[in-house]
Amino acid sequence: MKSLKLKAILTIVLASLSFASVGQSFPSKPVRIITPFPVGSGPEGVTRIVAEKLSKLWGQPVIVENKPGGNGFIAIESFKNGSKEGYDLIQLDSVHLTAYPYLFKKLPYDPVKDFEPLYPLFKTYFFATTAVNSKYKNIADLVNDAKANPGKLNYGSWSVGNPVHLGSALLESVTNTKMEHVIYKETSQLYTAVAQGELAFALGTSATAGPLYRAGKLKFLAVAAPKRIAAYSDVPTFAEAGGPAGFEVSGWTTIAAPKGAPKEVVDKIAKDIATVLADPDFKEKYQSFGYEMFPLSREQFAKYIQSESSVQASIIKKSHLSID
Repeated sequence: MKSLKLKAILTIVLASLSFASVGQSFPSKPVRIITPFPVGSGPEGVTRIVAEKLSKLWGQPVIVENKPGGNGFIAIESFKNGSKEGYDLIQLDSVHLTAYPYLFKKLPYDPVKDFEPLYPLFKTYFFATTAVNSKYKNIADLVNDAKANPGKLNYGSWSVGNPVHLGSALLESVTNTKMEHVIYKETSQLYTAVAQGELAFALGTSATAGPLYRAGKLKFLAVAAPKRIAAYSDVPTFAEAGGPAGFEVSGWTTIAAPKGAPKEVVDKIAKDIATVLADPDFKEKYQSFGYEMFPLSREQFAKYIQSESSVQASIIKKSHLSID
């Protein structure tokens, strides 16, 4: 009996040492981060900085591979076919984990079984944008016009189910209004249409709508955030601009590992991502993009994702949205 107990203890100790060794030796070869965002976009730019700093920290190349298009499904398929040991990671948009599971009748992935979200890279809030010569001076003007002309006001986005579309649908829901959704192929086309007065408004971030705003071709009526954004302190919140109180539309991205990857490896990657994001270099870059740090532990982040999923499910159900 004593011999059996000793063998059992020895087995446990050896297994623990083996697992610890796996974490300490990671990575022993190049790591790939697949992103669904195109080259030059704000989210992709952040991932490249993270990859560069991780590469220096790990002493191994960290390669960013762009696979845009198809609602992110192209990138996700590549990720699913990759390494399960943590050498293939993926950048996911918030909608991949919180909205698409309720929007698409058939998804080429399982948000719970396929991904292990590690750490949020950033959070960004959306502004209500209009043409500079728009008749709307604030959100109250926009909402009152929408109520007076049901179905006649239009807003735009680049697809069904993206944060801009769902945020606009939420605005319709909380203000009891009905507006027309117009889809554009690219964000540049979308905000140009707003600037030219083709659309009544569109929600946009500093990264997407900011260039036209800074060029004096767009107006920011308000920001859908709990408080004003430091880089745009002159732009009021929705509540301050006569809109619904507590109205918030945000987006975020995360790096995820494959579900089932070695725990020690997953823990190490999450810890190291948090370390590089704490680098002062990110502060200036985030301000230029209009992004905010979003430091959450993995446990806090998991709860946040659950909460966001409930909100998106409610919006999608009320708006009767569905994609085959």
